[in-house]
Amino acid sequence: MAITAALVKELRERTGLGMMECKKALVEVDGDIEKAIEELRKSGQAKAAKKAGRTAAEGVVAVKVADDAKFGMLVEVNSETDFVARDDNFLGYVNTVVERAFETKQTDIPALMDGDLETARLALVQKIGENISVRRAAALEGDVVGSYVHGNSRIAVLVSLEGGNAELAKDIAMHVAAVNPQVVSKDDMPADLVEKEKEIFRAQALESGKPAEIVEKMIVGRVNKFLAENSLVEQPFVKNPDMTVGKLAAEAGATVKSFIRFEVGEGIEKEVVDFAAEVRAQAGL
Repeated sequence: MAITAALVKELRERTGLGMMECKKALVEVDGDIEKAIEELRKSGQAKAAKKAGRTAAEGVVAVKVADDAKFGMLVEVNSETDFVARDDNFLGYVNTVVERAFETKQTDIPALMDGDLETARLALVQKIGENISVRRAAALEGDVVGSYVHGNSRIAVLVSLEGGNAELAKDIAMHVAAVNPQVVSKDDMPADLVEKEKEIFRAQALESGKPAEIVEKMIVGRVNKFLAENSLVEQPFVKNPDMTVGKLAAEAGATVKSFIRFEVGEGIEKEVVDFAAEVRAQAGL
């Protein structure tokens, strides 16, 4: 029987498994979808698929930089609990993922996971009993690429410099981890975001009752402050607040070109379970 895209799609929807796993399962049973589900249940993969619906917002971020400091890769792998995020089996899998991403320079997660990495993920889900998710990956190239990973592996940063050295890049990456700037320089700030801040400041300034020309000066001042506070090169360097990051780089003959910062779980809406309500619902109360 021909294994059609529609058949693969139906099996994916019914099991939550990846496309390659579904296609392989269907091939092995000559397209019999019910038998494929039965075999997947026997192998435990369907059980792993059920866990895929659970929110994985804990985990770690990991980084790998080339020996010549010209290229770096950053990945985030999530688990459901912080306890599992410290498990040696989980951390071993994270290391495998970052190594593969680094070797292939692959940042597209479906492409990265197409094959043995996905098989290993499903096996780990079965072993640990939690949903495991490879969430994202990012790469950075440049004259000098440096990295910093916060001690608990919840924040990791890559920084690209023109000029300078790896130690300087690491120092700036540490600053990015601590302060979390939005852009490298104020010129990089999206115009729509600046305009949004202006509107907020305008509304605040108008409440002061001051003349229009004074209000405009207040707005300009507040926008400039906003840009300085959120632009990496204008921020006071965390290890020496008397010097900006831009000045630190310039004195070392370097220019900051770009940075990437990952923090575990950022942007993921965590499910809050009300156990009392859950018990009441089950009891029909």
